[in-house]
Amino acid sequence: MLGQLFAMLIFPAGLFVLANGLFYQWVDRKLMARLQNRLGPRWFQPAADILKLLANEEVIPDGVNGRLFHALPVVALAGAMTAMLYLPIAGLKPLYNFPGDLIVTVYLLSMLTLCTGLAGAISRDRFSLIGATRALTQLFSYEAPFLLALLGPAFVAGSWQIDEIMAHAGGQWLLLTQPIGFGVALIGLMGKLEMAPFDAPEAETEIVAGALTEYSGRGLALFLLGREVELVGGLTIIAALYLGGLHNPLDYALKTGGLLLVVASIQTLMTRLRIDQSVGLWWRYGALLVLAQWLLLLAWQGVGL
Repeated sequence: MLGQLFAMLIFPAGLFVLANGLFYQWVDRKLMARLQNRLGPRWFQPAADILKLLANEEVIPDGVNGRLFHALPVVALAGAMTAMLYLPIAGLKPLYNFPGDLIVTVYLLSMLTLCTGLAGAISRDRFSLIGATRALTQLFSYEAPFLLALLGPAFVAGSWQIDEIMAHAGGQWLLLTQPIGFGVALIGLMGKLEMAPFDAPEAETEIVAGALTEYSGRGLALFLLGREVELVGGLTIIAALYLGGLHNPLDYALKTGGLLLVVASIQTLMTRLRIDQSVGLWWRYGALLVLAQWLLLLAWQGVGL
């Protein structure tokens, strides 16, 4: 009992995932800074930002449902943390698994964007409303291609369970046989997290902080923590399905760290896309490319039979 409690709260979930999210957030910011010939933040800056926000007063805007205003960031973080229970965090066996946990995990990782959109929708602020509209529009555009991309390895393995998909791969990198799915999954993750160049929902030069403009203090801190946890979860699930699985802590660090380097490079190289560009093009071509890859897999399996 004590061992299970330790695993759920500290390692490989709970506090470990939060610390991992803060660390990866620092790595992402540091890599982007170095690629842009800047110094970047110190290693403790993300943790310091969160602690400062937690200590600040949380202001509730006029005309907003207070209970919903407080509950949304809690639900967002809880959804992201619950998804970690089904992933091989730190290269260890998931704490829980069941047939279909891949689908549940993907939708738990969508709770953050849904709560962010609702947080902006309940506000009277014009920037929050525009940010909420963009966030939900981008969610609907990126969610389907992201899910289809992750179903590619599941289709090959004949299972919807994450650990069974990794076992079926046997250490082989499906990136080599399903490169389109890998690319769509990685870009879909960036779109879900509103990373540049898909950061139109929170464009500082246009709509301040988007849907979270009215949030401060603890609520904003929980939303930021949820985003950092989701970054860890997204990198983990992509590495587990496309990079031969995660079998030990070193394997986990190298593969998720390599994916984070790719993400930071894309953010540095590309400028922000307009909401119509990031939504329209991706919805049209992202899903179609994955479906075309599915047809190729079906044809290949038919030839093998």
